[in-house]
Amino acid sequence: MEHGIVKAGTRYGRVLLKLSGEALMGDKGYGLDPAVVERIANEIKSVHDLGIEICLVIGGGNIFRGMSAAAAGIERTSADYMGMLATVMNALAMQSVLESNGVHTRVQSAIPMATVSEPYIRRRAVRHMEKGRIVIFAAGTGNPFFTTDTAAALRAVEMGCAALLKGTQVDGVYGADPKFTPDAERFETLSYQDVLSRDLKVMDTSAVALARDNKLPILVFSIHTPGAFSDVVSGRGRFTVIG
Repeated sequence: MEHGIVKAGTRYGRVLLKLSGEALMGDKGYGLDPAVVERIANEIKSVHDLGIEICLVIGGGNIFRGMSAAAAGIERTSADYMGMLATVMNALAMQSVLESNGVHTRVQSAIPMATVSEPYIRRRAVRHMEKGRIVIFAAGTGNPFFTTDTAAALRAVEMGCAALLKGTQVDGVYGADPKFTPDAERFETLSYQDVLSRDLKVMDTSAVALARDNKLPILVFSIHTPGAFSDVVSGRGRFTVIG
């Protein structure tokens, strides 16, 4: 499958960037921090300017968490659909900021909402990227019981991406949360089986298994480090490779 054209000085021709909804919150306890969204959009634009084809999946945990709502008494299927709608809100916000910075962007939703987005059509999404547009995939897989991690792995495989990049709060994969365990072991490289057998909380097991079965490398880095996204696609900086 086509992986995009690898430009000089970069390692990948086409990548999918997975962001959590919490990455857009900044110091707020809920919702979006416009300054943070603007900064992340600039990071994405800088990679786009390198000639790399980019697609995004953004979670919705800053607005609504399906699992938490299900635990509070909302039926799980309904809670998951509500979480998918939250991802559409984040996708539209990111689209707006990217386009205000001159980057043509399309939102494709797995739940059809013709007024605000395109339906998810694989060939159309590929064509958008070939034309230099960024594509944001919203509403997860369109099915309950699947996380946006799984949606990211699925879309990355469908798009023929050379890598799945997960922008997190820390600069790679650790054996424990470094916020609470300062001496936690940090990994430079891991196999898919290491992640699954050690139950490392990088992505959910179905996402890791899907990446493994399709030989899709996962690169984990800090989205809050200025220039880190550009560094990773150029093979520099601090990140963990799962593959």
